[in-house]
Amino acid sequence: MINKSVINIGILGLGVVGQGVCKHFENNFIKLNKRLGVKLNITHVAARDIKKTRAISLDNYIVTDNPESIVINPEIDIICELVGGTSFAKDLTLKALKSGKIVVTANKALICEHGEELFAVAKESGSHYLFEASVAGGIPIIKVLRESLVANQFKLIYGVLNGTCNYILTQMQRKQESYDVIVNDARKLGYVESDESLDLDGWDTAHKAVILAYLAHGKWISLKDIAVEGIRNVSLKDIQWADDLGYKIKLLAQISRDFEKNTLYVSVHPTLIEKNNILANVDDVFNGVCLNGDIVGDSTHIGRGAGQDPTASAVISDICDAVNLIINKSNQLNNIPDNVDTGTNLNIASPGDITGCYYLRLNVNDKPGVLAETAHILAEFNISIASVIQCPVLNDQSANLILTTHPTNEKCIQNTVGKLTDSEWVLNPPFLLHIANFNN
Repeated sequence: MINKSVINIGILGLGVVGQGVCKHFENNFIKLNKRLGVKLNITHVAARDIKKTRAISLDNYIVTDNPESIVINPEIDIICELVGGTSFAKDLTLKALKSGKIVVTANKALICEHGEELFAVAKESGSHYLFEASVAGGIPIIKVLRESLVANQFKLIYGVLNGTCNYILTQMQRKQESYDVIVNDARKLGYVESDESLDLDGWDTAHKAVILAYLAHGKWISLKDIAVEGIRNVSLKDIQWADDLGYKIKLLAQISRDFEKNTLYVSVHPTLIEKNNILANVDDVFNGVCLNGDIVGDSTHIGRGAGQDPTASAVISDICDAVNLIINKSNQLNNIPDNVDTGTNLNIASPGDITGCYYLRLNVNDKPGVLAETAHILAEFNISIASVIQCPVLNDQSANLILTTHPTNEKCIQNTVGKLTDSEWVLNPPFLLHIANFNN
């Protein structure tokens, strides 16, 4: 243990999260100092526009528009990187780590794209890179994987990891309003990121899934090796038909490990989940993460996944861990789990290895023989139909066919969709949803 009575913190970025960290840090200043046994100071903050009016007072801080000046300041012990992005943030993070400072971040995209390099630099420099706020906000899922369930191997991890998409799908069902109407509501509430594709096309969820996959299995997965699909094509009718079939639709991340074949599969899809499953009832902006450990069994964690307060809570938690590391000169959190294999020999599963059931929506010519032709194409790829709903479209010569399948594999269903797309009686691109089976 070292004799350090004052620890100084620099905040890079005064957006929603940065302001939340400052606000809650000040509100809990006395309690934190007493609990940690040192005096904590946020001394410097960096913002792109230092003249901008904000919801918090900056009178107690040295404010600069040059974040690098904070990174190289020898008086600063802990850097909170909250600027976002993957270029400038990476440069700042590398410089801080190489100088021996502890870096706390909420930047899931940066970790996903450059985590392997950043953790290697942290290890070489004897520093630490803490990132609890990068996944599921107020749910301490990273600590759970890294510490609480460290003895487990995980066959399956799955979860609702994006509060924006979850809010949209929940409100579509509750209000019986279309996707476009609810997305506009979400924009007005500030739930949708400025780069909407991060939320709506599933990339935010994919970033988080990459981090969880590394924590659980020690392998960095490239985004190009992940099947990623967002929620833009989910219609109100899909939600209604899913309800009739006993399901709710969630944007679901899945991380599946086959220990016998030594393969890993990571995916993000809108997915039908049975209504009686606990994850189906995680609604609005809440997140839920389920872990299937070989020792602990099933473990479910639910909480607010995004927003100023949950994310700030996770950042401050990492600041406290950083203080303990400084005081105790510990390497306990240096890099990530030593309990998992390195992932060097772990292969990415092919679509032919991934089995499941599917929901398929087709808009077709409403004429005799179409259902039989559709069934023939499915049979050609050895896909068995579990159920059919046929709904004529009013004032039109078309109908919607809603099919669910018995178990098949991803390769077969994608080949089937491809052939159906080229069929003359299919009027619009087929829409496919996965049906969750968490018992496999």
